[in-house]
Amino acid sequence: MILDKFKEVLMTVLPISILVLILHFTLTPLGTPLLVRFLLGSVAIVLGLTVFLLGVDIGITPIGQAFGKEIIQTNKLMVVALAGLILGFVISVAEPDLHILAGQVDAISSGVVGKSLLVLVVSLGVALMVSLGLVRIVRTASLNRFLGGTYLLILLFGLLANAFFLSIAFDASGSTTGALTVPFLLAISAGVSSLNQDSKKSEEDAFGLVGIASAGAILSVLILGVLTPLDLGEVAPPRSDYSPHILLPFMEELPLVGRDVLMALLPIVLIYLLADRVFFKQGKRDHAQIAVGLLMTYLGLVVFLLGVGAGFMDAGRFIGEDLASQASPLILVATAFLMGVLTILAEPAVHVLTDQIEDVTAGYVKKRTVLGALSLGVGLAVALSIVKILLPAMMLWHVLLPGYILSFILAFRVPRLFVGIAFDSGGVASGPMTATFILAYAQGIASSLPTADLLLDGFGTIAMVAMTPLIALQTLGLVYDIKSKKED
Repeated sequence: MILDKFKEVLMTVLPISILVLILHFTLTPLGTPLLVRFLLGSVAIVLGLTVFLLGVDIGITPIGQAFGKEIIQTNKLMVVALAGLILGFVISVAEPDLHILAGQVDAISSGVVGKSLLVLVVSLGVALMVSLGLVRIVRTASLNRFLGGTYLLILLFGLLANAFFLSIAFDASGSTTGALTVPFLLAISAGVSSLNQDSKKSEEDAFGLVGIASAGAILSVLILGVLTPLDLGEVAPPRSDYSPHILLPFMEELPLVGRDVLMALLPIVLIYLLADRVFFKQGKRDHAQIAVGLLMTYLGLVVFLLGVGAGFMDAGRFIGEDLASQASPLILVATAFLMGVLTILAEPAVHVLTDQIEDVTAGYVKKRTVLGALSLGVGLAVALSIVKILLPAMMLWHVLLPGYILSFILAFRVPRLFVGIAFDSGGVASGPMTATFILAYAQGIASSLPTADLLLDGFGTIAMVAMTPLIALQTLGLVYDIKSKKED
């Protein structure tokens, strides 16, 4: 099990690491301190993410399953809603990708939008929507109508909020549904959907909760943007300052990361202990297993974030800055496309998703077809995010608005199962590499071009990547539906 997790994570990080080494020896020499820090950061990410994912399997997922089982047994709508509210909040607070994004927003906005504030606001939005999403499953309400109404609200607040909050809102939607949140929410939604006696309806409703949680992140940040007028002219983004030391950045980050992760995981531990005393009443063996899992989750998350903050992201930002100052726009966009393709091909969760789709469609929609569509789509999404930076007149909503309109047109044409899978898979596509290296690369380019604005152009990459599966997988669902009707 450990070896399998290690191989999965290694295949996620290795392609980007090889690409960085190629760029280092050809176009953008990193310098010895930064290169060594990047390599150390890569090792830390592999080891940390491996231990973290094992901890999630051993400790976090069983907690989610225990809550899901207890919710089923009560069969009370109020309990379902309250459980969704509490669990949605605590699991979002602990999501590593969200902390990475919030740290970047804090740094680039010079603290105007603080890390703690953004994590709190996003987690509240996720909590509310998870609660409503579970109620939807119990009531067997239409997923299409639920998401349609939610995104109409998003459109309304998006028109009122400024462009900076619009960018980070959609980026937050991809970041908040990461390696910790997705398995936890899937475990709960599968448990609650099993209340439905209709097996087909139960299967359909097992998907969609992750997509609903993502919408909650968008909506909450946009509301924050409306309530918090931000004068972008008063914000002076910090200049990139790369430390000449190798180990010192890791030593400086360690106590801060350790404290943040402890505060993030503490609510999960306290709620589990309280619920176990009142409801679960598990044995000592179960307690020991979950305790080990939580400890592994903590240690893995600390090591992972340490590798990201002290080595990995600096390299991505430096490459973006250096290429923007010397290379042609074509090279910038082509490099971004390659990063997107490599990221999605190496993402373990994507392979899990493609296997699932092949099984559900009884082999009609092949894994390689889905993987090809996703890799091409994500590559284009990352490349398009760089084009947006290069073209001052191009705004994020110029891409997102038609993309989401197309997504909802497809949602009313394809089988319901594909709608839930598509909206869930946005978080799968925008994994750790998108939230760290690719976003840092885009910010490096935005900070170096005189025609770009780091505050406005430094975000939006995760948003585009998260939108891609909505179109790609629903298009495949449409193909599947057409093929099925022809055969019938």
